[in-house]
Amino acid sequence: MKALWSTLGALALQFATLSLVAFGGANTVVPEIHRQSVAVHHWMTDQQFAALFAISQAAPGPNVLISTLIGWKAAGLAGAIVATAAMCAPSCVLVFWVARVWDRYRHTRWRAAVGAGIAPVAVGFVFASAFVLVRAADSGWRFACVSAASAGVAYFTKLNPLWCLAAAALLGLTGALDVKL
Repeated sequence: MKALWSTLGALALQFATLSLVAFGGANTVVPEIHRQSVAVHHWMTDQQFAALFAISQAAPGPNVLISTLIGWKAAGLAGAIVATAAMCAPSCVLVFWVARVWDRYRHTRWRAAVGAGIAPVAVGFVFASAFVLVRAADSGWRFACVSAASAGVAYFTKLNPLWCLAAAALLGLTGALDVKL
């Protein structure tokens, strides 16, 4: 029972802290979620993390679902509830108060400068998240090639990313990726 409370406390602290720096959503702090969940607390492996992330992105709804799935894996239903509440509550309270101030100073120079400065930070967080996920999911050169090709298609074309997913699934089914079930 003590271990459960310890895990719930760790989940609450991890996600409450990360919620305050998650500019652009939960996906921007995926590298730290990964580090805490895999390397620090050992709640799961790299591959399990990548699978949970994939599920969170495939499911309808907000991208904050990753915190719920991490909590579930670490401590069951109680962990899912604690992780989700910790990821949502602090940032909601902060945004409520910041929005009031933000609106009051809408015509000032510093507001425009802050707004322009936050955008590159969010983009950097997203790129860091992609890097961590590719490293966790790609267990061989074939998987790395599929990830690189998918990233290229997503960046250089207007093709729906689901086609990349379908192509990767087909490669897996044909055995071209040496997937062992």
